[in-house]
Amino acid sequence: MRTIINSAFLLILLFAPTLSAQQQMTQDMRKLIIAESAINSLYVDNVNETKLVEDAIRGMLSKLDPHSDYMEPSEVKQLNEPLQGNFEGIGIQFNMLNDTLFVIQTIVGGPSERVGLLSGDRIITVDDTLIAGVKMVNTDIMRRLRGAKGTEVVVKVLRRGVPDLITFRIIRDKIPIVSLDASFMANKTTGYVRLSRFGATTHDEMVEAIKLLQKQGMKNLIVDLQGNGGGYLSAAIEIADEFLTGDRLIVYTEGNKQQRDEAVSTEKGIFKEGKLVVLIDESSASASEILSGALQDWDRGVVIGRRSYGKGLVQRPIPLPDGSMIRLTVARYYTPTGRSIQKPYEDGKDAYALDLINRYNKGEMVTADSIHFPDSLRYNTLINKRTVYGGGGIMPDIFVPFDTTRYTDYHRDIVARGALNRFCMSYYDENQKELKKRFSSFTKFNAEFNVTEEMFNRLIQMGEQENITKNEDQFAKSKQLIGLQVKALIARDLFEMSEYFKVMNQDNESFLKAIEIINDDTKYNAILQGQKPKVN
Repeated sequence: MRTIINSAFLLILLFAPTLSAQQQMTQDMRKLIIAESAINSLYVDNVNETKLVEDAIRGMLSKLDPHSDYMEPSEVKQLNEPLQGNFEGIGIQFNMLNDTLFVIQTIVGGPSERVGLLSGDRIITVDDTLIAGVKMVNTDIMRRLRGAKGTEVVVKVLRRGVPDLITFRIIRDKIPIVSLDASFMANKTTGYVRLSRFGATTHDEMVEAIKLLQKQGMKNLIVDLQGNGGGYLSAAIEIADEFLTGDRLIVYTEGNKQQRDEAVSTEKGIFKEGKLVVLIDESSASASEILSGALQDWDRGVVIGRRSYGKGLVQRPIPLPDGSMIRLTVARYYTPTGRSIQKPYEDGKDAYALDLINRYNKGEMVTADSIHFPDSLRYNTLINKRTVYGGGGIMPDIFVPFDTTRYTDYHRDIVARGALNRFCMSYYDENQKELKKRFSSFTKFNAEFNVTEEMFNRLIQMGEQENITKNEDQFAKSKQLIGLQVKALIARDLFEMSEYFKVMNQDNESFLKAIEIINDDTKYNAILQGQKPKVN
């Protein structure tokens, strides 16, 4: 028995690195290699070596910080796709209604629009595979519709008013993914843009939108980053450069093994003058915090909302041979004043994940008085020497509390279980012709369209089909908000995504506060001088 064990151990050493390579390794690294080889060669049962190695990598990364992570090849593809600016497919926005794919919109200039697919069409089959009424998950449907540019997919479509299925042969193409959700004039002199992410095309989209708004008379600008979880650092830097005068530090990164690396503005920006307001909330993270932090530090604009998420760690992608990847934290982000964006994570990943809930429970979402920073986290802005704070996220200049009065369990359930969305799709599908005939413009729609009691009752019935029982008190509290969301979703389907936000912003306290401040020179300038007006 001893001879067998010794022979096996010699076998392990043969597979270990050569002596010259070992000399360049630490003792701990050699221990890890030998341990993996021993398990794979000697363990009593069969082991999945791939899973063993993946689990070991995940285990190591879990001891570092909340954002260092291991990603499988499929996850790498899904991670990169929303940021790289395009994917290959047929070019539709869709939702599932009663287990049937319902086309919301065709992407302008995309393959589906070119062959004549229309909003409201139901796709029944894809390459002779039935996808309607079979409870197929969205990921499987997308896998069938997407494919390499130049390949063909045949879909059969049911169209309202047409008795037979219509066959379309669609040649897949590159489909742009936009990161600018909305862009419009909020009033005669104030433009509004909303960014959902910072991707490869975000800067170009932003520049195009600003130029178009300037042609419409824009003098002031609101940049909405609420809910924007970040993305490419380069996109945030390029956009900040459009707002700052030359030779201004935008952000710097630094780590234990990473030298300080700075990004500095140029003279090329297209909106270096004019009042500027940035909207953030507790879900604004990473690149959103870099942009808002730079503008705040240079007293370039007013930041409105609630304290941002606090994600200020820099991950470097490390590709592995099988297409998987390690995202390893190598540095921290710092704003121009030297503020660290990253919130603490010393208490472990579980506490880190519960941070937003803890903020809510402590009252931070409701009142600014519940937020306390030690003097060690106090910084001064670079022009007007206003007080700002570091140590976790960007604290806005003007705090807007989260309105808890209208959000109820009933409202949450009809949204989360899809009842509200399905009702809006169904209503639009049944009334599309009438709506288009009645409302030739959004202005007319916004002024005249109202959610009727009949519509509310039908929505309640759809909720009951999902086992959501109407609670009279909760419905009364949430009714106005539910009606607004219904109107906004119908506006989106009837017009464009911008119209969705035109409706929703009518009840967005941060947006309304931004309009109030940006149109009042006295208030705007007082805030930038550190004289915060009282906010109720």
